[in-house]
Amino acid sequence: MADGRMEHSVHGATLADILERILDNGVVIAGDITICLVGVELLSIRLRLLIASVEKAVAIGINWWESDPALSSQARNMAEQNRVLQERLDRLETLIARGQEQLG
Repeated sequence: MADGRMEHSVHGATLADILERILDNGVVIAGDITICLVGVELLSIRLRLLIASVEKAVAIGINWWESDPALSSQARNMAEQNRVLQERLDRLETLIARGQEQLG
């Protein structure tokens, strides 16, 4: 660094290479923060962060975005179908209960 240039600890690797390696392998960052005052826990924060490609996430069993109605039109359609079916079921149960009351 005598000539005014900063040396990098990663030689021969570009930012794209590093990012590709991180996404291919995945990185997990975990931490717990607890704030106590006189032995009384006031605040507890648990941090879990996973950085990985979609393919890597699916390979390790993480695919929550596929079933999140805010992110998936298919999940949104299924949520709407579920709501409609639940309303039909509620109506049928009400009709059955009324029929049993009239018989009994």
